[in-house]
Amino acid sequence: MDRFAFFIIIVAIASVVYLILAFTVASSPTYALVLSTALATVAVGGCIIYCVRRKPKSIGEDLMRFDLEISLKAGKTELTGRNKPGRGTTKEVDELPLFSFSSVSAATNNFSDANKLGEGGFGPVYKGVLLKGDEIAVKRLSGTSGQGLEELKNEATVIAKVQHKNLVRLLGCCIEKDEKILIYEYMPNKSLDFFLFDQIKCKLLDWETRVRIIEGVAQGLLYLHQYSRLRIIHRDLKTSNILLDKAMNPKISDFGVARISFGESELQTKTNRIVGTYGYIAPEYAFGGVFSIKSDVFSFGVVLLEILSSRKNTGFYQTDSLNLLSYAWDLWKSDKVLDLIDPVMLEEASSMHTMLSRYVNIALLCVQERAEDRPTMSDVVSMLTNEAAPLLPPKQPAFSHLRNPTGSPSESDNCSINKVTISLLQAR
Repeated sequence: MDRFAFFIIIVAIASVVYLILAFTVASSPTYALVLSTALATVAVGGCIIYCVRRKPKSIGEDLMRFDLEISLKAGKTELTGRNKPGRGTTKEVDELPLFSFSSVSAATNNFSDANKLGEGGFGPVYKGVLLKGDEIAVKRLSGTSGQGLEELKNEATVIAKVQHKNLVRLLGCCIEKDEKILIYEYMPNKSLDFFLFDQIKCKLLDWETRVRIIEGVAQGLLYLHQYSRLRIIHRDLKTSNILLDKAMNPKISDFGVARISFGESELQTKTNRIVGTYGYIAPEYAFGGVFSIKSDVFSFGVVLLEILSSRKNTGFYQTDSLNLLSYAWDLWKSDKVLDLIDPVMLEEASSMHTMLSRYVNIALLCVQERAEDRPTMSDVVSMLTNEAAPLLPPKQPAFSHLRNPTGSPSESDNCSINKVTISLLQAR
C-alpha cells in the first residue's frame, strides 16, 4: 500500500469517528455533521482519484529485460555434477519465470507474421528479440490444439528439473487470461525434419553431422532415463521434436506429454490416454496403453532409421513395403543395407559399409516387437560409441506384418483418441 492510499484511509476513518463523537458529545451536531460530511466527501473523492490513477499491473516479469546469458550460464552450472550417476546438484530449480503477456507480445512484435517460425498442431511458434538483442522462441498454444494448461504445467514441471546439453532449455512461460505460452531458447536451424525430408536441404546433413545428431539424441534420452534426478519418459520423440542449434547440435524438445517414472527402469505404466505421433509409437503403447523407457527406445529406433535414409517411416503407401521399418528389415535380410542410405551420402557410405550396417542393426534392435527384447538407452549409447562391442541379430520389427489399407490407424487400433494433447496421431 502506498502513502497516498494510506492517507485516504486515515481521513475516512477520522471522519467516521468524528461523526460519531459529534452526535454523542458535541453541543452542535449540525456543525459536526457538515464537517464530517465534507471530510467524507474528500475521502471518497480521493479514493476515486486513487483508483483512476492506479494502473493495473501485468502478471509476471518483463520478458524484454530477461537476461538470457545469465540464465544459460546458470543452467550450465546446474548441469555440473549431473552427468554421472549418483551425483546431484547444489541448486534446485523447481520454478520457472512467469512473464507478462504484454512483454511477450512486445518481444514478438505483437506476434507478427514476420516473426513466425512455423506452426504445428499445438499452435504457432514465433521468434522474439529481447532488449539486449538476445533471441528466443515463443510457442503460443492454440485454443484448438488440444494442448492445454495441464500439458503446459507438465512441461514446465518436468523440464525445470532437468538440464542437459541435448535437451532444449525452457526459459519460462506466460499464463494470462486464455493465453498459454512457453518461451524457449532459440534454435536457429529449426527442427531435424525441416532438413531431413527436404530433397535440397538434406544435402547439408553429411555423415559426420548425422552421426553427431544420432549420438546427441541418444545421450539426451540416456540422461532422461538414467541420470536425471527423476526418470523421465518422453513419449513423443520424433524428428520434428529434435531441434538444431547453430552448430547443428541436437536438442530434444516438447515435454508436454512426458511422464515421470518413480520405479525401476523396467517398470511399465498403463494409461487409457494414448498420446504421441503415428509412426513413432511403440506397439505396446499404441495397442495396450502400456509405456516405459522402452517406448522411447522404440521411437529412437524409428528416428535413427529416418536419419540414415532421409525417409519418413509412414511414407511407403504406394510401395511393396509396409513402412520404413519393413523396408529396412527386408534390406537387412538381403544384406543390402546400402540401399537404405540417403543417396546424398552414397560416396561416403560406400567406404563405411561396416559402420552403416552396425547403425541399421542398432536401429532394428530398438524397434523390435517386444519391449523386453529392445536394449536400454545405456546399451544403445554403448553400441554407438564402442565399435568393438558385439551386436545381437535383430528380430522382425513391429508394424511390419500387416498393412492397414488406409495407411493410418484403424478405429480398433487404440492409438488415436480425441484427447491428444501435444501431437496429432497422424503421419508427418
